[in-house]
Amino acid sequence: MSVASSVLVPYASYLRVYEPLAAFPEPERTHWARYARRPRTPGAQEELRRSLADLLSTPPVPVPVHESGEAFVAHLDGVVVICPWRTRLRGWLALQELPGQFPDPVLDAMVPPVVRAQVTSDYERWLSGNPDARPWIRTAIWQVPLRWFALFGDEDRQYEPGEPAGAEAGRAPVLRYRTTMAQARRRLARALRALRESIDEGPMTEGLVEVGRWLEEFHPRALVELDFGGLVHAVTEEWLAEDRSAAQMAEGIAALRAGDGEAAGAAYGRLAERWRAVGDLRFAN
Repeated sequence: MSVASSVLVPYASYLRVYEPLAAFPEPERTHWARYARRPRTPGAQEELRRSLADLLSTPPVPVPVHESGEAFVAHLDGVVVICPWRTRLRGWLALQELPGQFPDPVLDAMVPPVVRAQVTSDYERWLSGNPDARPWIRTAIWQVPLRWFALFGDEDRQYEPGEPAGAEAGRAPVLRYRTTMAQARRRLARALRALRESIDEGPMTEGLVEVGRWLEEFHPRALVELDFGGLVHAVTEEWLAEDRSAAQMAEGIAALRAGDGEAAGAAYGRLAERWRAVGDLRFAN
């Protein structure tokens, strides 16, 4: 497997929820209605650039001082749906996950203890006034968590090949899945039922329960999107074009429901091995 692009971006994937304007209270609803009418709204790469700019400052700014007023905009059955960036909230949540992922000296060099202490204090103060806050975007580094694929079918897959660099920079390939909230919840419920009837509680079951609780926070007519994001730069276009991870997950779940544990294990094993090879790239030179 080789790098498909020299573009330096975090190798991250994203699970996003886009809600209709009716899901937002005023005055936020009016803000997003006006925002969606802009001739151009920023994309994922622009969000990434802004985040990296803060992290490269001295000292680093792991969490923006002010919440972002930006969002991703899409359409579902002709209706505008909005996925707010909520960069500040996501920064706080990401910072909570850092301890344990890096040795203390590395963590202290990345984000000095005094900065972490101030950020934690800011978050606790903010959370006391916003106890029900939740992000519209989840992020995973060097992988797509396998449980995310349970929300989608192969028919939800959208793949756009990249364009080679010419006089201007070439466009990177795009691989994503999009489905309705109702369909995502149905698939998740079927997967949970099949797992609980066939095997003991485990990481996959726990992960699906946690994702299900998150989805319940959103409008029933929302759009759910899985975006391979920066991972498209870590693998070849052939790998992307051939990828059918959601179909493999569905195959395994269908086998479980049919009582064929051996076939289910084989399908899941192929899927896990495929993504293990991607995760291993983070340790390559």
